[in-house]
Amino acid sequence: MKTALVIVDMQEVLIPVVWEGPELAGRIADLADRARAKGVKVIALQQVGGPMFEPGAPGTALAHRLRLRPADTVIQKTATDGFYGSTLEEALRDTGADTIVLTGVGTDYCVDATARSAVSRGFDVILVEDGHSTVADPQAGLTAGQIIARHNRILSNAIHPGGTVKVRPADKIFI
Repeated sequence: MKTALVIVDMQEVLIPVVWEGPELAGRIADLADRARAKGVKVIALQQVGGPMFEPGAPGTALAHRLRLRPADTVIQKTATDGFYGSTLEEALRDTGADTIVLTGVGTDYCVDATARSAVSRGFDVILVEDGHSTVADPQAGLTAGQIIARHNRILSNAIHPGGTVKVRPADKIFI
């Protein structure tokens, strides 16, 4: 098993909006440090385009709290699915990765879509149980914590073509 850490859309504009954003960024930064120490490639996805993510806008920048390093790979994406129209699959294949450790935002959008797309492409996914976040959905009557717990459960129990999804807490990964 060869692993890569994929960080989804941890951008400055989103950190104050998502549930426990600053804590999440710190947890992911620690996870990335542990990954690098084990020789695991760190890939950060960056959403660009649309009214909220104008290229070059200050909020579109990846969160400084992540402590990204020059050796880390940054891949821009324009869709909810991190693979769609991006170089993510190529970057993963180039490193020989067959498993991705998945973190970031939003749980019910880009993290979910990227996890499902990864397994459809034959990758196994380790979804970091406490390594993704979102905002509450008042129309559905769900808190952010409930949405996160629901997606952890759904993704780990669904039947996926090509790969598997396992859910693990951050402190049990790269140790």
